[in-house]
Amino acid sequence: MMNVIQYLEKNPNLVALLKAQKASLIGISSLEQKAILDAFNSEIELESEVWV
Repeated sequence: MMNVIQYLEKNPNLVALLKAQKASLIGISSLEQKAILDAFNSEIELESEVWV
């Protein structure tokens, strides 16, 4: 699982394809794939927040 996440971090265009359901992760359950995408969404939201 960690290898998949590292690969997606290096290839963010694949994350976009996964979100658009134009790609899938073979060997990863739908629940695991949802968790991975949720983690990437959370990471993006954290980066966009402004810290005062």
